[in-house]
Amino acid sequence: MRTLLCLLLLTCLPAFAGVYTYLDADGNRVFTDQPRRANAERLELAPTNRADLPAPAASPPPALPPVLLPAYQLLRITLPEPDATIRDNSGGLLVTLESEPGLLEEHSYRVLLDGKPYGAPARSPVFALDNIDRGTHQLAAEIIDGEGRIVERTPNQPFHLKRISLAQKRQANPCQGDDYGVRPECPLADKPAEPRRLLGLPLP
Repeated sequence: MRTLLCLLLLTCLPAFAGVYTYLDADGNRVFTDQPRRANAERLELAPTNRADLPAPAASPPPALPPVLLPAYQLLRITLPEPDATIRDNSGGLLVTLESEPGLLEEHSYRVLLDGKPYGAPARSPVFALDNIDRGTHQLAAEIIDGEGRIVERTPNQPFHLKRISLAQKRQANPCQGDDYGVRPECPLADKPAEPRRLLGLPLP
């Protein structure tokens, strides 16, 4: 029992303090860190097996969920229909859109012609395009938020615009003297030279 108490005493002493032992007047073995007798002997203790564990690394704060843009179940071009042929001599085209749900607050529609935005975004689903060149074009529509980010987009769909050429216009309605410089199909450069006159009589 005494030996066990001595071992417990050794383990409880500070690791940096010296440990001494001596026999007291009654012949008992004494262990202490503050020897008071000349016959006290210093003991060399083996290092303890305690390992200093590294402090746990601070876990990073949980990531905030990404901002989810409102979703639309549907965005489509209702007019013109895909692959439609439009006949308009002025190159005009009416485009109408439909979305589900309806346009949310701070959102706008935007029309793209051949991959480029046409005009300014608007809350109205109706767009009037004008002076489009003859031929086949690609049409698409987008919904954008208040910061200009695209929320929804339709695939490109083709349409074909047919308009009378200037030559066809001149053929259908020949240019007259006062038409040159006024009608686009009647430029001044094409105006025929007027006959020379002298005193109201034509010169040979």
